[in-house]
Amino acid sequence: MGANVNLALEQLKMNGVRMTPQRHAILSYLMDSMSHPTADEIYKALSPAYPSMSVATIYNNLRLFVEARLVRELTYGDGSSRFDSDLSDHYHAICKNCGSIVDFAYPPLLEVEQAASLVTGFVVEGHRMEIYGICSTCNSSN
Repeated sequence: MGANVNLALEQLKMNGVRMTPQRHAILSYLMDSMSHPTADEIYKALSPAYPSMSVATIYNNLRLFVEARLVRELTYGDGSSRFDSDLSDHYHAICKNCGSIVDFAYPPLLEVEQAASLVTGFVVEGHRMEIYGICSTCNSSN
């Protein structure tokens, strides 16, 4: 279990959240996953080991993790939510064919926040950028 999972568990305990085996499994899966899974994908991955876990349990815990700012919810035009435990400033490249999501960093975009703040007077809390295209796997299979 990674240090990030331990830190997250400590943060939840400090907020009075009881750590159940299911909650631990969901959080660990999210923190180990680079695929930005949906709640259904998490359910399919964990249900063999936790047969009593329901999709509702997954959703309820994901909401809890989002509220605790341990996980970021990514919503897209198709109405599906994906969940990302990487809270660093980064962006997503999304394949229009298979739906895979790849993280990338591009620090100069933080200057856009500074410019927006200067021009508008807003206290900027963040921004989001998505790049759409065809991933290398789908592109090479065509």
